Amino acid sequence: MRRTDITDSNRRRFVLGAIRAVAAVGIPGRILDSPWNVFAAEETASPEDMATVAELSQVFRSDDRDVMKLVTDAYLQCIVNKIHPPDPPLEHEWIAPGGGYYAQWLWDTTFVVDLLSILPREERVIREVFQNYWDFQRRWNQVKPNFMHGMIANFIAPFDGNQYFPGKEWRTFPAFSQAPLLAWGMERVYLRNHDVELVRRGLHALEQFHEWYWRERDVTNCGLIGVGSYSGNVQQARFETYDHEVDLDGLKLTPHPGRKPGPENGAWYGDILIPANTSYLLLSEASLGRMAEVAGDLEMAKRRRKRYSTGEEAMRMHMWSEKHRCFLAVKRDSMAQIESPTVGSFVPLMAQIPTRGQAEKMAESLESRAWATKLPIPTVATTNPNFQSSTFWRGDAWPAPSFQVATGLMSYGLISAANRIADAWVGNAIKVGISERYDSLSGAPLGVRGLGMSATIVTMMIDGLTDKYQLRCTSSH
Repeated sequence: MRRTDITDSNRRRFVLGAIRAVAAVGIPGRILDSPWNVFAAEETASPEDMATVAELSQVFRSDDRDVMKLVTDAYLQCIVNKIHPPDPPLEHEWIAPGGGYYAQWLWDTTFVVDLLSILPREERVIREVFQNYWDFQRRWNQVKPNFMHGMIANFIAPFDGNQYFPGKEWRTFPAFSQAPLLAWGMERVYLRNHDVELVRRGLHALEQFHEWYWRERDVTNCGLIGVGSYSGNVQQARFETYDHEVDLDGLKLTPHPGRKPGPENGAWYGDILIPANTSYLLLSEASLGRMAEVAGDLEMAKRRRKRYSTGEEAMRMHMWSEKHRCFLAVKRDSMAQIESPTVGSFVPLMAQIPTRGQAEKMAESLESRAWATKLPIPTVATTNPNFQSSTFWRGDAWPAPSFQVATGLMSYGLISAANRIADAWVGNAIKVGISERYDSLSGAPLGVRGLGMSATIVTMMIDGLTDKYQLRCTSSH
């Protein structure tokens, strides 16, 4: 049962519908007498929550009560309560991360719709969530010069959002994007619910977005991606990736090195190229190519494969470090490596960039003292002088990147390495709950409780990355 805002105007209708849904699946009797009764005896569960639990009981199976409770917590805290009704300029239902983040983010939302798509009858709302991105792109293209066309912003805020995210200023803020995972997120949805219409609606806008990324972030046409911001603000450029990661400490913004000086060539382009966002774009290129084939656009598929191949070759040539056994950021103008590995140095595994030999060395590196923290993977190696286990992107641990690295390890058949990461995350979440990020040495929760994308802790089980904790998905999509 998907839940939107329960306002005075729709509460009675919603609650009655939820009660009918509860009755339809034999609740409360079967649920209250089963391991799916995850509510404490002193709690009075709302009809909305009971309806959600009823639906989850039809989709997921586990013999472990703690696992079932974690699944319920993830869907109640991170997913169904994060869906909002239209709020101009967002003309469709949209998803917020949680906490004070009142807008629809690009990166966060992909992980939420992936899990939402497992539930039945959610095709419409997922189409609407993606349509918000295409609507923003259309508005942006109408007011910007040609070279800026195609961008989708870091987030899309309602006009009446809070003071930190002023939606009314969308023409000037945010003037930057975010990790380009939209095509990957759309393909994940398609693979779960087979919504071909979702794919068809998004293909053209996605290709525009990808071409913007190559044009505005691969400014030397070498096949490697940097960060930037049309505001000229260096920290806002860092927001396109892991906000405060150490390999961007020396970042500078310059005019585009391949364009003539002038008012349309400000100091907007970063002079450091990074493995994380390059990998994310290549991962999405592979997804876009496959979806183009599904939609019958073989020429688009060919274009996307060519982009992928160029980036794959460039990453292996310039970013691989035999010394650190992972991929490193490089300086844009010299290709000199920056010897500060981060969790992003291992994301290329998910995009299938490393050779088999390189992947094995990356797995060995993750088992070393530098990376094998109690809750892996720290956002920077423990041997780095900047490491602090609870500091934002400078030693803490985040669910989503850890899920991505574990997925990459599994794709190379490095099963025990993937299991170690995923089991640690699930076990820790069972003990301390779902949060935005965690102390990598103690596992203590940090940041926003129930942040949307942190539900990837459950995705680890659904995708078979765990060994100790088992969860079966019985969705009939």
